[in-house]
Amino acid sequence: MEVAALSPTSRPVPLLPTAPAHRRRLLPPRFVSGRRLRPSPRHQGFGCVRDGWAQRHSARKNGFFVTSSSSASLEPATQEVGTAVPGEWSGDAIRRRFLEFYAARGHKILPSSSLVPDDPTVFLTIAGMLQFKPIFLGKEPRRVPCATTSQKCIRTNDIENVGRTARHQTFFEMLGNFSFGDYFKKEATAWAWELATKEYGLPAERLWISVFKDDDEAFNIWHNEVGVPKERIKRMGAEDNFWTSGATGPCGPCSEIYYDFYPERGSSDVDLGDDSRFIEFYNLVFMQYNKKDDGSLEPLKQKNIDTGMGLERMARILQKVPNNYETDLIFPIIEKAASLALVSYAKADDAMKTNLKIIGDHMRAAVYLISDGVLPSNIGRGYIVRRLIRRVVRMGRLIGIRGGDGHGNPEGAFLPSLAEVVINLSTQIDPDVESRRKSIIGELQREELRFVQTLERGEKLLGDLLDEALLSDGNNGNNPSLSGKDVFLLYDTYGFPVEITAEIAGERGVTVDMKGFEIEMENQRKQSQAAHNVVKLSVGNETEIVKSIPDTEFLGYDSLFATAVVKGLLVNGNPVNEVSEGSEVEILLDRTPFYAESGGQVGDKGFLYLNGGEDRKQTAVIEITDVQKSLGNIFVHKGTIKQGSVEVGKEIDASVDAKLRQGAKAHHTATHLLQSALKSVVGSEISQAGSLVAFDRLRFDFNFHRPLSEEELLKIESLVNQWIGNATHLETKVMALQDAKNAGAIAMFGEKYGEEVRVVEVPGVSLELCGGTHVSNTAEIRGFKIISEQGIASGIRRIEAVAGDAFVEYVCARDNYMRRLCSSLKVKAEDVNGRVDTILEELRATRNEVSSLRSKIAVLKAASLASKATTVEPHNVRVVVENMGDVDADGLRSAAEYLIGTLQDPAAVILGSTPGDGKVSLVAAFSPAVVKMGLQAGKFVGGIAKLCGGGGGGKPNFAQAGGRKPESLPDALEKARAEIVAAVSSSSS
Repeated sequence: MEVAALSPTSRPVPLLPTAPAHRRRLLPPRFVSGRRLRPSPRHQGFGCVRDGWAQRHSARKNGFFVTSSSSASLEPATQEVGTAVPGEWSGDAIRRRFLEFYAARGHKILPSSSLVPDDPTVFLTIAGMLQFKPIFLGKEPRRVPCATTSQKCIRTNDIENVGRTARHQTFFEMLGNFSFGDYFKKEATAWAWELATKEYGLPAERLWISVFKDDDEAFNIWHNEVGVPKERIKRMGAEDNFWTSGATGPCGPCSEIYYDFYPERGSSDVDLGDDSRFIEFYNLVFMQYNKKDDGSLEPLKQKNIDTGMGLERMARILQKVPNNYETDLIFPIIEKAASLALVSYAKADDAMKTNLKIIGDHMRAAVYLISDGVLPSNIGRGYIVRRLIRRVVRMGRLIGIRGGDGHGNPEGAFLPSLAEVVINLSTQIDPDVESRRKSIIGELQREELRFVQTLERGEKLLGDLLDEALLSDGNNGNNPSLSGKDVFLLYDTYGFPVEITAEIAGERGVTVDMKGFEIEMENQRKQSQAAHNVVKLSVGNETEIVKSIPDTEFLGYDSLFATAVVKGLLVNGNPVNEVSEGSEVEILLDRTPFYAESGGQVGDKGFLYLNGGEDRKQTAVIEITDVQKSLGNIFVHKGTIKQGSVEVGKEIDASVDAKLRQGAKAHHTATHLLQSALKSVVGSEISQAGSLVAFDRLRFDFNFHRPLSEEELLKIESLVNQWIGNATHLETKVMALQDAKNAGAIAMFGEKYGEEVRVVEVPGVSLELCGGTHVSNTAEIRGFKIISEQGIASGIRRIEAVAGDAFVEYVCARDNYMRRLCSSLKVKAEDVNGRVDTILEELRATRNEVSSLRSKIAVLKAASLASKATTVEPHNVRVVVENMGDVDADGLRSAAEYLIGTLQDPAAVILGSTPGDGKVSLVAAFSPAVVKMGLQAGKFVGGIAKLCGGGGGGKPNFAQAGGRKPESLPDALEKARAEIVAAVSSSSS
């Protein structure tokens, strides 16, 4: 097959290389169309360490989500841009054609990752390569020689550019093809060109190429083999065209394909960075080097390919629209927003269009993040979602959406109407979004209404603060600025993300004191801005170890004992051949009955025994305290040598603590039953957000917007115990991932899945993908008891419970507590509640009586103080400032009220006391005439309280305060006396 002619005058173009035999087979349409793939939490992508590179190439090397799609011919499209039949170049069609193109060349279509990666070096999934990170590092063997993906991604580092440029987005899809030591530069380049010019029909004369300045090989391939004229191949520096994962590790040159919107401008002095003329839509990374500590480059033994094509960018080109937002991937959301605002996008001015674009982009990001379990909060990923949602709400108000859900309810939220459009568009991106429609819409509605409740008050306060800044700083000749304390107040009290405050302030020409804000909330700032746009890789000792040690064979489903061979020993992360008594060690075995921590279940504990001689006398004992998975599927047994020594190559006996394992099994199966009970009692929209399966307890986190009622908790508990009592035998089987999903199996949070999965079923109750250990019959769980239910974050609830032996121990302990309580109260168990209520009522009555007596005593003391009042000229203000000893706060208040009512107006009363426990109480009461003098009790007593290590305030005529420095009260009252006398003396009223 020949490539399209480059120009009427160009020389003949050589044939492109044919694919190797194992990639030439054209796959039937069902290869793509019959699959319904969902994301695995483990798939993630890489970023770039150079900020400038990452910003300029914000859509580079990111990936997408593979879903079912209608079959289409695999014949290449040869139409020029704009000549395709209607609907030919929809976003869904572009995605499908990319995947089918590479599937036909032997690539395995793999699913997208969640937007929430489990890699600690990244905050959100920002690129498509993350799922292949262990393979590129050599930590995991490749499962396929080459793959293609469609990955959903989030980046917020360029959020200020969203809507203002033609290409910046927070949520985007990235198509990618990857090779793991299979093919390299020649094939990747040829296929990229074929895809662009034949499959998508882009005119060859509109395509420009960039290569790394020293990559002669890539230059020659593009020119000599593909046929691109030299003048349309630009050599660029490392900042633009050399990819590196970090200070050390895999790296290599890049090559990019650019589309030229204005070829008539010629080819002299061309700048590929000119966004008004060019858009980079396909990036090829040739991962061929390992960067060493000294900065030198050594060739990788396995050369890899990582590519990324921005779907929205390609849609912009093929659909012939001026920006990514007006493609069919985003524009329906914009149209819906415009209709709610009763405006026309086509007739809107630039400012209106920018706001509509921001709404379209941010709604996509918010919907997909919530679908993947990220709920709005003030920290971490939740802060990202909250910021996006609140920007949409504010932009909606700016364009005229003043509430209303688009269905005749003026008090409703408008985000659900926009979310409906996003969800309707999601079918070919992530089918799970549709199944979570109810929970997504509910969360958006709650968040919008929460924000609107404080938005108007916050906007008014912000407006006042900005007016004040403009007035005061303008008069002083300074640049208007909003203080960090004010910014924090807006954030903490009114829910204004600091970025929105800065955005509004900027529109008024006022800067924001970010340093001051950071001081006010350093911890939250660090968490909310913890997003990393770089995935760090390094090739170290562990890479060498994994090459010589196979995956560990797990025997623990069927046995708690096994004989194994020591394949490796690690001390402080370094490999050794022998470890002696008293040392902490990590042991790698060829096979093991020990369960390694995963899927929320903790690792097993137990012992390893080394037996020597013909009589197999015990020569070494190693206590295992934890087991973790590392370097792919290698189990790392962590423990201490209690006796003897152990060497690599020795045969050992591995024995798991049976009692602890049984506890883990009971709690793991109980967790499955709990999730089913939650879905049955509370609603099917419940989804897991985390879990812990320990030997003595379980913890289950789930997405829900309110606390569960006592009645709901009792129903859940009763249902789980009913299933336990049914003595149902569990069934486990291994099947294809797609078959398990088609059967309705639920994926456990944090679990990693391959093409074949283990399915655990409690017939008629629960069906889940799970690699954990479970009881064989629900009766083994014995019983289930919920210990607590609480909120741990916005929209996240947590249930803690016990089962098995832990359940029996808990019930017995509570029974013992009840027996002791019955003995102390001298009542039967069924009468305890009534007796406690009676005691509490008696206690309340006694406390009220004591408080009343104290107030009366305080008033009696105050009566004697009235005669001590000092008259202050010139307004004859009666002033009382006194220390009332140990009178409590209520008594102090009563005394002040008595005095201000007894003394003639004008009068001012300031009283203090030290009621005990290191506390100080203060009260200030001013008569109406004193208030008219401009004095305010709240401000006055607050300043005095600071001298006592406290604070407070209140109304102009009456206020209370407290402190923690009783020793400072006498001096504070003296200062109060001096200040009140000075204030009323100097007053002109």
